[in-house]
Amino acid sequence: MYLAAGLGNPGDQYKMTRHNIGFEVIDYMARENKVKIKKLKFKGIYGEMNICGEKLILLKPQTYMNLSGESVSQYCSFFKIPPEKVIIICDDISLPAGKIRIRTKGSAGGHNGLKSIIQCLSSDAFMRIKIGVGAPENEGYDLADYVLGRFTKDEIPVLEKSIINSASAVREIITAGAESAMNKFN
Repeated sequence: MYLAAGLGNPGDQYKMTRHNIGFEVIDYMARENKVKIKKLKFKGIYGEMNICGEKLILLKPQTYMNLSGESVSQYCSFFKIPPEKVIIICDDISLPAGKIRIRTKGSAGGHNGLKSIIQCLSSDAFMRIKIGVGAPENEGYDLADYVLGRFTKDEIPVLEKSIINSASAVREIITAGAESAMNKFN
């Protein structure tokens, strides 16, 4: 069994913001596979699907970003999912808009959602699909305002493609392994 958790902030005011790109991937996967993400448990909403006989839980934590680990760790504990079978999908300002990077472990890199998950799982050995949302052009720009801002018209087609690629990467991780997914999508 795998857990794919898209990170974001709950509430309509955060929909289609840079920080919520993880939610967009989970919503896309749910639509494509006719899965309803409506069950509420452990501070998150989720749905279940199968990929080549492997059960996959699609999760959208309903805590704010910096507390994402509370929901992720409770799902892992309840469903007995080890960190190695957790796939976190989140934004990354150090990558150009639309570029994705897959990693099997590592630091939080300044991302508060990842920091919370590392702390709550007591492990950094979970997979991450990081989606580039670009960085603010102005160095003095407030980072919180930037990641909570909406995508520009020019960024939307690029990010739609990265959402599709990220969903494909989840499938590749489950069917062929993380190494194969990294070779194909990084």
